[in-house]
Amino acid sequence: MLYINKINIDYKNPKKILTPTSGFLYEYSHSLNPYSGCSFACSYCYVRQSPIGLFRKQEWGTWIDVKQEVKGKIVKEIRNLKKRNKQVTIFMSSSTDPYQPIEYKEKITRFLLEGMIEMPPDFLFVQTRSPLVTRDIDLFVQLKDKLRISMTVETDDEFIRRKFSPYAPPIQARIKAVSQLRENHLPVQIAVAPVLPFSSMFPEVLSKVVDRIVIDDFYTGDGSKGKRTKKLKINEFYDDEEIEMWYGENTHLLALQKLKEHFTTDQLLISQEGFKPYY
Repeated sequence: MLYINKINIDYKNPKKILTPTSGFLYEYSHSLNPYSGCSFACSYCYVRQSPIGLFRKQEWGTWIDVKQEVKGKIVKEIRNLKKRNKQVTIFMSSSTDPYQPIEYKEKITRFLLEGMIEMPPDFLFVQTRSPLVTRDIDLFVQLKDKLRISMTVETDDEFIRRKFSPYAPPIQARIKAVSQLRENHLPVQIAVAPVLPFSSMFPEVLSKVVDRIVIDDFYTGDGSKGKRTKKLKINEFYDDEEIEMWYGENTHLLALQKLKEHFTTDQLLISQEGFKPYY
């Protein structure tokens, strides 16, 4: 079990808010992280083994940097890129959750969306595991032709969720949020990423709320073919039966087989394929 002490919050004023991408996100022009750090502190988060997670010398999940004056920055940066005839495709977020609890108070993500309505990118991908995303439906509907929202739902088992990510939102709250997004005709998908042990009912539950699923596991999705995850000792979170069935290079194939009972082949995407931009 993970234990998180009081979170240290700092306020930063970065010169730029957009970061050029490479690697897993190479098809995007930029990533956008409203915060540095993430209080959800998921045990398996690959950011723990990335430079921002390692060089800070503080336990991941115990600190957050809040970026300031973001609305003006995003408008200016997108405008300048478009003046140079650059295509602007944005992945939000690659190393934090844009709707972690501090967003209730700070509204940094909302300010960024307001800026993008004023100066729209060619495409915006929003990745979260938080039901707070529904707060901004009024803004998303203004971007929906250039938007995809992706909600992480890696299991339907609350015991498993609490074991691997005790500070993340409950599963049912996330599924309800997806339903609200769909009711407002917003393009939304569920990311079973990483695949964690789930029940036989999970595929049917998902099929009732969404028609697009992305599947990812610790080997295909941690950016290093499982090496980062191995360093995190995630295998220790599984009991003997779980690890035999749910932890390995073919975990995504097991999930794919089970999900095919309720989804068509074209509704199921694997890893990087499911996170690509469209525009």
